[in-house]
Amino acid sequence: MQSRGRHHRTAFLVLMRTAWIAVCAAVLVVSGFAWSTVSTISSGVERSYAIPDDAPRSESGRNILIMGLTTRLDLHGEPLPDDVLRRMQAGESDRGGYNANTLILLHIPVSGPAVAMSVPRDNLVPLSSGGEGKIKEAYGRAKVAEEERLQAAGTHDKRTLERAGREAGRRAQVQTVSTFLNQPIDHLVEISLIGFFHIAEGLGGVDVCLKNATKDPLSGADFPAGPQHLDAGQALSFVRQRHGLPGGDLDRTRRQQAFLASVARRLKGADITVVQAMIDMAKQDVVLDAGFDLTEFARNLPTEVRFDTLPVEGGAHIGGQDVNKVDPAKVREKVNELATAPPPPPPDDGVPCID
Repeated sequence: MQSRGRHHRTAFLVLMRTAWIAVCAAVLVVSGFAWSTVSTISSGVERSYAIPDDAPRSESGRNILIMGLTTRLDLHGEPLPDDVLRRMQAGESDRGGYNANTLILLHIPVSGPAVAMSVPRDNLVPLSSGGEGKIKEAYGRAKVAEEERLQAAGTHDKRTLERAGREAGRRAQVQTVSTFLNQPIDHLVEISLIGFFHIAEGLGGVDVCLKNATKDPLSGADFPAGPQHLDAGQALSFVRQRHGLPGGDLDRTRRQQAFLASVARRLKGADITVVQAMIDMAKQDVVLDAGFDLTEFARNLPTEVRFDTLPVEGGAHIGGQDVNKVDPAKVREKVNELATAPPPPPPDDGVPCID
């Protein structure tokens, strides 16, 4: 039984270091892997063909785009159960659309620490479908356009439209981010809002620390200052909040990073119940590109991952929307800098407090 538990744990580490690669690769190192279990888990995760086989590849390592969607629907476009929506505290199932509110480019070099670069979601950039828009909108716009094209051609099956629309969205988001950062994307990892909730729920909550008390009825955030333990619903409010924060949406990006760091701390010493909950989460909430070989990846796991946020040039009000102004040349320079010299790790003094 002990051996079986250890094999489950090592396979879980491989999967979680993939699905939540920006954190899990930094915290747990194991000496051996149950390859047959890894293969079983790999086959149970939804796969995408959004990155073609002949797409450009990174020459300095691997670039993995991690996308967190706002949708309150499941992978098939079906509404979540009412009791889950209630516990998520995130509104009705038809809210949220298909914006990629979390965008992280994880660069894994040939050697040395990896770096996870958060791309602010409101950056005004050229979209792969034409014109300009917020970088987060590439997915949703392409999804709608593809579904409308298929409907006009006579396709009306809901699941067929959802699958094709999401694949178009993934392609558009990958192409938009790749062009903006001038970086090839080797792999993608997609997780929707319910995935954040399931992770926090499976872990029994997460620990965070705030410099100041905050309250925001739109996200459900209502937190005192200081260190605190958040249940799954509160954790989701924590990563969603942007109103009432001094840095607005940029502070939400830092909260997403704090959430990931808290997950990493919580995973240390996790028991088999938590392990199984995380495996179940990945199979129902995560999408990986078809070319992502978990077995190969597990053999070459990075031992450290560090976080940073790519720069913006301030805000603007354009076309009736609040957006981030960006200098693509500066952003690309920062990406190259981080890829060759990752930022220093934060001091290991427990849970750091954020705004």
